[in-house]
Amino acid sequence: MSEKSFASLGLSAQLMRAVEDAGYSEMTDIQAEAIPHILDGEDVIGQSSTGTGKTAAFGIPGIERLRDDAGEDPQMLVLCPTRELAMQVSDELRKFAKYKEGVRIVSVYGGQNIENQIRALKNGVSVVVGTPGRIIDHLHRHTLSLKSVRYVVLDEADEMLNMGFLDDIRYILSASPRERQTALFSATMPAPILRISQRFQREPHHIKGDDGQTAFDLIDQYYCEVPKSKKSGCAGLLFKQSGAKRGLIFCNTKVMVDILTRRLCEMGINACAIHGDMRQGARTQVMSGFKSGKVDLLVATDVAARGIDASDVEIIINYDIPEDVDYYVHRIGRTGRAGKQGASYTLVAGSGEFFDMANVQQATGVQMKEFELQGIDELPEEKKAAAPDKKPARSGSGDSRRKSDRGDKPARGGERTKREKGPLATLTVDVGTEHDVQASHVIEALQKFGKVRREDIGKINIEAQQTKIALPASKIDNILAAMRDSGATVNDFLVDCAVVKEAE
Repeated sequence: MSEKSFASLGLSAQLMRAVEDAGYSEMTDIQAEAIPHILDGEDVIGQSSTGTGKTAAFGIPGIERLRDDAGEDPQMLVLCPTRELAMQVSDELRKFAKYKEGVRIVSVYGGQNIENQIRALKNGVSVVVGTPGRIIDHLHRHTLSLKSVRYVVLDEADEMLNMGFLDDIRYILSASPRERQTALFSATMPAPILRISQRFQREPHHIKGDDGQTAFDLIDQYYCEVPKSKKSGCAGLLFKQSGAKRGLIFCNTKVMVDILTRRLCEMGINACAIHGDMRQGARTQVMSGFKSGKVDLLVATDVAARGIDASDVEIIINYDIPEDVDYYVHRIGRTGRAGKQGASYTLVAGSGEFFDMANVQQATGVQMKEFELQGIDELPEEKKAAAPDKKPARSGSGDSRRKSDRGDKPARGGERTKREKGPLATLTVDVGTEHDVQASHVIEALQKFGKVRREDIGKINIEAQQTKIALPASKIDNILAAMRDSGATVNDFLVDCAVVKEAE
């Protein structure tokens, strides 16, 4: 029997049967290292690239250690950065638990009816998988208790940190029993994540499933020099010339995702968009189409792409070069899986993007090869990118998409004059469009946690990494105090405030 065989773990007959049904036979490096420690009840820090089997590494031993006599409250809690990843993890855990009688797995995340979640939690649950903001929402409502939790998993901890969930994670871990077991899984290990480990874990085993570069072995990495005025057309041309049947293309902004999706569809490519401005039902529909093969090319932002787990993704296209090199690693790690070769292409338009590409190459230690795209001269010049039409290019990418709310219009009450409202102060919030924040989220947080009347909320300006809100200067101190007292979390984002008082 191989040392990496799942049969060597001594799992229960029910779990072993489920593992075999899922097609698992040999463990990956991260699984072989992590599972025995977790089965022994020990804390683990698991560092491994995307696509190396981290869900099974924490999920199989977690399901195995569930007790039959633990009552109605959850024994296992898994925190994920996005709703898509929470759904994916829940689906995987259900596969492992399908022959274990009485195991109920519930996922909770923003964008889903909270009343349905409350009903599901009331019926008794063994495992809860959720995003930090929605978990805290349930804790505040007393619809979720962590008193019986024995095992907590932080999945993709680095991404939760990037999305501003650090204080949420601390809050949730502090609300769970001290004697719990804690597993932390991440592709990268920035200093704040290690500080969480020092504070909340007990002598954890630090496991490296790979060195962060192993995932590149099956991925051919290329760059394509393209004219800026034809960049969208080049993206479509590249996908067609690659011969790939399934691919992912990444943009840095939601607006560009919509614009590019429309242009790709005009080129006859079966493309759909996915980003945070789409309703959960539309996102689920798009992901279902992509996984089933009905959608050939998925155009996504980095945050929305978390949790995408479609097999046989043959090509990754970086339409925009990510600002964070870690995002590049996560992006291309969605191909080259299960022993199959994949390819990534980075579009480079202009000297500035060449410098950005050089930074990626230096950080990853990989030299991209040049790919010469054929037929660029025949492509038409593109007009300057404009906001997409209200009607999406494809029904699959969001017939039910809600209007993007960027804060370019004042919230109700924001049109009142300074004389009526008095001096204003600017409340600066350390989250923005990169965290999928919308004006409606900000308004709800201020009303619920800051006790702010809607008519007192002025102009909301949402930028990439921060949001600025105009509020009455005379009330700002009371608003901040109320928010700090309440925890100030709603709709899966943390409102971590600092005030800059400016006369307007």
